[in-house]
Amino acid sequence: MTELKEFLDAARDRMEEAVMYLDDALAHIRAGKANVKLLDSIRVEYYGSKVAISNVANVSTPDQRTIAIMPWERNMIRVIEKAIIDSNIGIMPENNGEVIRLNIPPLTEDRRKQLVRDSKAEAEKARVSIRNARRECIDGLKKATKAGMSEDIAKDGEEQVQKLHDKYMKKIDEVFAAKEKEILTV
Repeated sequence: MTELKEFLDAARDRMEEAVMYLDDALAHIRAGKANVKLLDSIRVEYYGSKVAISNVANVSTPDQRTIAIMPWERNMIRVIEKAIIDSNIGIMPENNGEVIRLNIPPLTEDRRKQLVRDSKAEAEKARVSIRNARRECIDGLKKATKAGMSEDIAKDGEEQVQKLHDKYMKKIDEVFAAKEKEILTV
């Protein structure tokens, strides 16, 4: 019975990781609203090491279309600005000597459709990961059956892992639907 629990726990953990991965991946997709997570992947040089912008500045969203970056040291303004320009976020920073502002432009219809496709691709990666976790659990149960586990316990395990699979697939569908709605909302 403990073997079954171990297989199910491992599958549940992998499925949970897939949902967390999807949440994180979708948070980095720009949906026309200002979101500080857009800057998470951008690194700046700070005293010899590469660090996230949030480690050298206060990053906030004063309104839905603006991200404000207020560096703690004035000499970091040029460094942060250059890092944003060199990044792939596609937004030109504006600075007034104290604060860097990123104005998020409204999305075109074509860009919205492209972002939905990108989101769908990320959701599919998460679905594949969940299916793989289910398959590995079932394979492990089959091997354990050959090694002496009761077939009834293995069948119960397969039913339980299928229920887990269905539960996490539904979560992925909900997360994707929420992101799709956010992207398509003008």
